Amino acid sequence: MWTALIPLKGYGKRKTRLAGRLSAEQRARLTTAMFDHLVSVLKACPEVGEILLLTDDLHQRWTGRTIFDRGLGLNAELGRCAAALAGRPLMVIHPDLPHVSAEDVGALLAAARGGWAIAPDRHERGTNAVAFAQVGDFAFQFGPESFHLHLDLFRGPGSVVRRYGLALDIDTPADLVAATGLCPALADDSPFDARALPANLETWL
Repeated sequence: MWTALIPLKGYGKRKTRLAGRLSAEQRARLTTAMFDHLVSVLKACPEVGEILLLTDDLHQRWTGRTIFDRGLGLNAELGRCAAALAGRPLMVIHPDLPHVSAEDVGALLAAARGGWAIAPDRHERGTNAVAFAQVGDFAFQFGPESFHLHLDLFRGPGSVVRRYGLALDIDTPADLVAATGLCPALADDSPFDARALPANLETWL
């Protein structure tokens, strides 16, 4: 069974790049809704046996296992978690994927059997999820250009998983526009078609 690890920033530190588009209250509602959505998706995946939350703040509705961030930085914190779970199947997945589905997660885990799998963002620059059949000592590279940095570090058999639900994360106002499908032309640098998405994100704001 897989362990899913979700890194989540503290309540007041989330999605600051959306400040020009959304109020602080809207950003809080959006990030909470996306986190809750991901948790429900993971609980619907038969391959996922445990969900862990890595955070420096308590999530009000989270009752599962929490690993508290020691302030070492995201990549160092993930490395610490991976070391504690060495030899086990581990997926790290970010909680800002509003259209991710259980089928998306299942595809990522299936691709990682016997090795590793990575899900890039829609621009193929960032990393939204990564899975290891047997996690070990790995120098996570989340941040700018993390997709290519991660690829340079992987060894052995593995796969790149390109699925809409795993690729469309919410970091910028353009991502928000693409996710709601309000103006697909703003996402024309993406290999995906934003018009395929339902506009349910608006109900989370």
